[in-house]
Amino acid sequence: MLEVRGISKSYGTRTLFSDVNFTIGSKERIGVIGLNGSGKSTLFKLIIGQEELDSGSIYIPSDYKIGYLKQYIKFDADTILDEASYDMPLLEGGIKELHLAKAMLQGLGFEQSDFDKSPTILSGGLQVRLQLARLLLTKPNLLLLDEPSNYLDIVSLRWLTSFLRSWDNELLLITHDREFMDAIITHTLGIHRQQIRKLKGKTTDWEHAIEEAEIVHEQTRLNQERKIAQAERFIERFRYKSTKAKSVQSRIKAIDRIDRLEQLKEIQELDFSFTSEPLEGKIALTLKDISFGYNPQNLLFKDLNITIGSRERIGIIGKNGKGKTTLLRLLAGELKALRGSITYAPKAKLGYFGQTNIERLNPELTIEEEISSANPQNTRTRVRGICGLMMFSSDDALKKIKILSGGERSRVLLGKILVHPTNVLLLDEPTNHLDISSTEALLDAANDFPGAVIVVTHSEMILRKLCDRLIVFDDGKCLIFNGSYDDFLEKVGWKEEVDNLSKKQDVPENNKKELRKKRAEILTQRNKILKPLQKRVADLENDIVENEEKLKLLE
Repeated sequence: MLEVRGISKSYGTRTLFSDVNFTIGSKERIGVIGLNGSGKSTLFKLIIGQEELDSGSIYIPSDYKIGYLKQYIKFDADTILDEASYDMPLLEGGIKELHLAKAMLQGLGFEQSDFDKSPTILSGGLQVRLQLARLLLTKPNLLLLDEPSNYLDIVSLRWLTSFLRSWDNELLLITHDREFMDAIITHTLGIHRQQIRKLKGKTTDWEHAIEEAEIVHEQTRLNQERKIAQAERFIERFRYKSTKAKSVQSRIKAIDRIDRLEQLKEIQELDFSFTSEPLEGKIALTLKDISFGYNPQNLLFKDLNITIGSRERIGIIGKNGKGKTTLLRLLAGELKALRGSITYAPKAKLGYFGQTNIERLNPELTIEEEISSANPQNTRTRVRGICGLMMFSSDDALKKIKILSGGERSRVLLGKILVHPTNVLLLDEPTNHLDISSTEALLDAANDFPGAVIVVTHSEMILRKLCDRLIVFDDGKCLIFNGSYDDFLEKVGWKEEVDNLSKKQDVPENNKKELRKKRAEILTQRNKILKPLQKRVADLENDIVENEEKLKLLE
């Protein structure tokens, strides 16, 4: 068991947390939540000793191994398989269970043909995955994972979810994807108002507990203020009456003894809507016979045809490196198709959030200057208003891009989209580097947007809450699926998962259709049970909001 005793951490005048205590119990899988900049990643660094505590201590038992993905990647072996299995414990006779390493690598998106390749040829994202495989195979007592979903595609993320749910040691997990986190954790540890509180249950359980505690705090504070005001009026009225002197002194002492509660400051969270412009007609854009590949002899996709409606939500999904971002860049006009045509509606106006666009922000400009550069016709008042919507109020808007975190740069890029009215949004992994609250604010804004939305994402939560049609890269093909993500899982599924299921059950190739059918039946039964419950929960939440509004009016 790891124990945190009275720790504090500040940077200059900025306090992250103060006098914090909590323990990590046996087999607890804990989700770490909090706004960007609240200290989640710093907490990890304090635990592994990369950062120094201002005060307090962290007790780590002897022989207690902590696993954490290193920022600097250094390879110790010549092949991918040897690198993944480098730290694996040896069995009798000096043998390693390489079948476990192979299964781990395949689960994280490597092909069997990759095993004998050099790890130095891998892209940055695959290098991180290889380090993750190596880390998981050591089976540390405590595993620290900071935004693993940023490096994994949707299939690997589904595999990792299943793997971590059966993790039988301790785990601390940071992620912006609430659905991914809640599928894994047993406890939630939240950083809030410079304090850390750990509770059993999912992220929403923690948030409801904090909300209730703050309601009680505010009610107690108001009652306290009323009592103090009454006492002060009595003191003022009878201060100079000798017959009331004893009572006056008694009330003065009572006021002095009160430990006054402070009014809780409002916490700034992302809350915005995309600026829209009407798009006449029912069609936003049409792709006809689109083919593309960086090497014409090795096409990423061929003869792609789709018509996207003016209010449609399209999810582009699949493994990394198969063409998702490339397709979005084609739609944005950054690349030109080898064959075929893309036709937009005459009054279509694009808003494009691209992964590489974050790196194109000018590091020497301030936030205000960078957002203004997207549309110089905007007044400074308008630009400052957008800065405020992106949580850069007052002097924060004058910070230079080069000192911003990944999450802050993502908000700057969103701000640049807001300066132009749009009716077609192109979003490439827009939630990377955002916290859970900001991710959900972005999702709300995309849902409310009156135009078309096309999003590349590996988040099953976003797919379920936003998308009604899919462009799927899988099994070397690019297909259009007319239905929701859950419909896709029921009726088609990821080829790798279907193949693995076939192998586990020794099912011949020609029986895969039967497997898909059985799987669809199970998921259909699950949805019949789950969907009414979800609707009931939504109805209850609406009732709570309505009752709170009525109470406010009555008060």
